[in-house]
Amino acid sequence: IVNNPDILLADEPTGALDSETSVQIMELLKEISKDRLVIMVTHNPELAKQYSTRIIRLLDGNITDDTMPYSGDEEEKTEKKSGRRPSMSFLTALSLSLNNLMTKKARTLLTSFAGSIGIIGIALILSLQTGIQAYISRMQEDTLSSYPITIEAESVDMTSLIASIRGSRPDGDDIDHEDGKIYANNIYTELVNTMLSEIRSNDLVAFKKILDDPDNEFAQYVSSVKYTYDIDLNVYRTDTAEGLIKVNPSPLLAEMMSSAGASLTQEMSGMASTMYRMNVWEEMIDDEELMHAQYDCIAGRWPEKYNEVMIVVDKNNSVSDLVLYTLGIKDQAEAVKMFEQMMRGEKIETSDSVYSYEDFLGLKFTMLTTPDGYAYNEKSGIWEDISGEGDKNGEKNTERLEAGLAERGVELNVVGIIRPSAEAVASSIGGSVVYTSALTREYIKLTEDSAVIKAQIADPDTDILTGIPFSRSEGSEVTIEDVKAYIATLPEEQRAQLEGYIATMTDEQVVAMFKQYIPTTDATYEGNLKKLGRAALDSPKTISIYAKTFSDKDKISELIEAYNKKVEDEGHDELTIKYTDYVKLLMSSITTVIDVISGILIAFVAISLVVSSIMIGIITYISVLERTKEIGILRAMGASKQDVSRVFNAETFIVGSVSGVIGIGITLILLIPTNIAIHHFSGMENIGAILPLLGSLGLIGISILMTLIAGLLPSRLAAKKDPVIALRSE
Repeated sequence: IVNNPDILLADEPTGALDSETSVQIMELLKEISKDRLVIMVTHNPELAKQYSTRIIRLLDGNITDDTMPYSGDEEEKTEKKSGRRPSMSFLTALSLSLNNLMTKKARTLLTSFAGSIGIIGIALILSLQTGIQAYISRMQEDTLSSYPITIEAESVDMTSLIASIRGSRPDGDDIDHEDGKIYANNIYTELVNTMLSEIRSNDLVAFKKILDDPDNEFAQYVSSVKYTYDIDLNVYRTDTAEGLIKVNPSPLLAEMMSSAGASLTQEMSGMASTMYRMNVWEEMIDDEELMHAQYDCIAGRWPEKYNEVMIVVDKNNSVSDLVLYTLGIKDQAEAVKMFEQMMRGEKIETSDSVYSYEDFLGLKFTMLTTPDGYAYNEKSGIWEDISGEGDKNGEKNTERLEAGLAERGVELNVVGIIRPSAEAVASSIGGSVVYTSALTREYIKLTEDSAVIKAQIADPDTDILTGIPFSRSEGSEVTIEDVKAYIATLPEEQRAQLEGYIATMTDEQVVAMFKQYIPTTDATYEGNLKKLGRAALDSPKTISIYAKTFSDKDKISELIEAYNKKVEDEGHDELTIKYTDYVKLLMSSITTVIDVISGILIAFVAISLVVSSIMIGIITYISVLERTKEIGILRAMGASKQDVSRVFNAETFIVGSVSGVIGIGITLILLIPTNIAIHHFSGMENIGAILPLLGSLGLIGISILMTLIAGLLPSRLAAKKDPVIALRSE
């Protein structure tokens, strides 16, 4: 019956049984006969008549009677049977093993728990490794957002420069020197040579065309490309108690320095001009997914239009008081007064200020392009700086500036407040007010359309800010045309007298007489356009390439090298790109540490697997020894050696499955205190052990596979046992 035969031979199945039991056996045989042939030999004619469908009577080996004799005229209707030897199915073996294990529930659970110890160890290590890797991945991605591959129009290869400072040899080899002597290491010479040789210009116009091509090779590795231009957003506030103030670039610190006057040291005086351009406004990356991952919008919303900006607070919802003064939220006069007190050595009293989200969301600013800070003076015929920045007397033309803001200014609205996400390892924003690249593009468009830029382009030979031709540079030769142009700028009466006076003189005499009176200029056409704030979208000052992953960063570097080789082969060395890979400089040591940690974790996993395999093999062999008699019974019932092996393989399969599930379950429970401990000792909430779903399924599969492998030898030993000897076992 175990082997599921087509024909069952029953020799006197009721011979030694009482009547009641005989009926039970016959009922079983009748049930079996529904789907297979049952041939029974019996001396009980009553049972044969009651249960048989065909009765053949024999006497001395001869047939004496047949209730359903065979006729050769009848068509033989037989099905071709498979020559496959009957065997026990795996489901039957699984059922037998499960029934056996259920009779020993405690033993089975203990065995499964013992087998799960290795799985628990591996799962914990895998969870820790996964958590660390997830943290490292976030750190790498966030670090890449802070340190992109930066290509500047004028650049120095910082990698070579740092190598020179460290005294590293270009070939990386050391020189063997004679003991007892000290040798000079020419670091300074190498540093100077490196600085001179590595300073070069990059053609960002040509490279930008490649990056802007939608089919370029860089696209698959790049998360975002940021173009910066040689411009400053000139931003003002007109609704403060102090009236009109400039908030970006902020002149606040310069005013504080200036107010200190003579008490400033020479060094601090030198700082004033630098601090004058303190810039707290910054363009954010055009990678919406990355920005949303690094920052949470705690009030308002993200920008949707070019003139919408956001305030950035730190993880404690704080903003620097210097930023508050700069933006005009706090009285700038108070900041100047406090600085004066500090310079006098007086103690400064401070108090904490608290603001609501609405205090920031309601802020409005006005942006004025650099060209719009100039106005044409019809009387003098030159363009004047009305922003106050170029006024040598330090007096701002407030009325003209306010008129310019009202006429040509662009209103900027604060629409949201963002805070670094608790999950972010690093952040990409360094400023306190952020805007999108759409505002930069709008700024450049307005600049290109400005009247002063068009006026300078229309007259490329004259400095429109002074009215002096560019040819009149200091030290240049003065011509008669320069003298005539100078005389033409004089009052009419004086001009008429001079023209009559010089009418009788030669050109050389006129030039010699007026040479010292001819005004000169240090300005140039290109310099004026830069001073006026002209910028072109296709000619950035800096290109920042943000890679998706560390490996993608390496791919980008390889593509840049391939681009350089291509243009060099084409004879265009001037198009090659030199850049500084800050991430490589900063993260090289971290990568080494990560590799070491990964190696240690892999070693632990390998040890756990070996220990688990040995333990499971021993437990399975013990189970075989305990079930020796059961093996004899199975063989006596007709089970083959393969059937016996299949029974024990099914058992190890069940034990392995239960071990894997128990191991994963216990691991998930242990991860709770493990993560609490990690957070406590590391002080970081964004790192912890994580058991991945695929890893869990994989470990259960490994548990089953290891138990099956460990049970192969014991199951083979079980199959080879002599059934007679096995039946005698107790």
